[in-house]
Amino acid sequence: MNSREIIQIVEPIKKYGQLDELELGSISQDTRTVQKNSCFVCIEGAQVDGHLFVAQAVKNGAVLIIAEKAIDSTVPYLLVQNSKKAFAQLSAAFCGDPTKELAIIGVTGTNGKTTTTHLIEEVLRNSGKPTGIIGTMYNKIGAKKIPTINTTPDSLTIQKLLKQMKDSAIEACAIEVSSHALFQGRVWGVDFDVAVFTNLSQDHLEYHHTMTDYFYAKSLLFSQLGNSYHDDQKKKTAVINIDDAYGRKLLPLTSANVVTYGIQNSATIQALDVKVTSKGTQFTLAFLDEVYPVTMKLIGDFNVYNVLAAVGSCHALGVKTEVIIRAIEQIKGVRGRFELVPNEQEITVIVDYAHTPDGLENVLKTARKFAEKDVYCVIGCGGDRDPGKRSVMGKIAVEYATHAMFTSDNPRTEDPEVILDQMTEQLVAASYQRETDRKKAIETVLAQAKTGDVVLIAGKGHEDYQIIGKEKHPFDDVTVVKNYFRQIN
Repeated sequence: MNSREIIQIVEPIKKYGQLDELELGSISQDTRTVQKNSCFVCIEGAQVDGHLFVAQAVKNGAVLIIAEKAIDSTVPYLLVQNSKKAFAQLSAAFCGDPTKELAIIGVTGTNGKTTTTHLIEEVLRNSGKPTGIIGTMYNKIGAKKIPTINTTPDSLTIQKLLKQMKDSAIEACAIEVSSHALFQGRVWGVDFDVAVFTNLSQDHLEYHHTMTDYFYAKSLLFSQLGNSYHDDQKKKTAVINIDDAYGRKLLPLTSANVVTYGIQNSATIQALDVKVTSKGTQFTLAFLDEVYPVTMKLIGDFNVYNVLAAVGSCHALGVKTEVIIRAIEQIKGVRGRFELVPNEQEITVIVDYAHTPDGLENVLKTARKFAEKDVYCVIGCGGDRDPGKRSVMGKIAVEYATHAMFTSDNPRTEDPEVILDQMTEQLVAASYQRETDRKKAIETVLAQAKTGDVVLIAGKGHEDYQIIGKEKHPFDDVTVVKNYFRQIN
């Protein structure tokens, strides 16, 4: 790509230096990955400001700099309004704009993103479409899984993944889109065809500060969805949970076609007569003036919402309703999302990622629906994250579980005892147990539980590590449970 093409894409406020016809072979926001004849984009992050590393970028081979504030540079540079947006746009261009040839489904919300993207991926794959996933657990190209660090990667990583998908004959990709990614502009270069809103409840307020700002960040996915039609007449569709108050606020904020879904309120796609057991869920799907009986292995109302979101998304991409239902009924679940751990004691043990007040309340309410006897809950809160939700989650655990056990999640750089103090500060001491060591906490509860009881181990789900300080230590809730039962049998 040459400098003239770059100027056309980013539309700079001002140009500095003699640009001529520079040929750029790559783009980077990290001086460590700058190559010869590359373009370096200065991005001001929470920890590091790229504007301070221009000299290093030039030394490593950058011949063009893009910045959003004045810099000292020995090579030409472009001053732009927003360098994050410029980086996203250029990342797409350098990768050949792959989303123009892929069907892209973006899923955002506080809870349900991972399950919903996996449901969409499974349905599309069963309908004959090669698919990919970008998300919390891993990135996936066809059957190949690629480790990931962030729920939604940086702009260049996203575009490189999408290019790999396009080159691998993938036709559709479901992407978990976090509020951080939206606010930081990581997906500005992605041409979404379908945007899904699952729900919104308290989380990430250490970053967004208020629920209004948190909602604003989520709404950016729908404001960038654009008009209802591509140049090729492909519909742009917003799939929105109408039972969620924030979902209803979202309706006027997109110019795309809107498909609503829900259980409680009248919607385009609605679930009626929901029945939940420890083996699965049954409901009647009302859609397009037709009703369809659905019997699925997934458990709980929250999973019904995830399924309805997948139905709306896949319908928007042209999959027939009967094909969608057939695929949904075959799905066993997603790792760490209301995952049942079999055991010979006939105790229903569930490992779930619930780490927000709303998520915890949902899974505990579901457990109570089919629990024959008591419900135990093992729960903690992550360190260096929204402290305002800790006491709320403590109250929820005590209210909806027969027995609450508070323990460490990922304490990170915080003192785990302080986190537990905050979770229990408004509770009566006799109403809960407390054990900082997560392994001991899980084993203590499993030893107390009896046949017919439900044990919910919440907060970490699929994670196979625990972050203490700044280090990751191997830790897997499911493995702890299996090892416990193996030892006592």
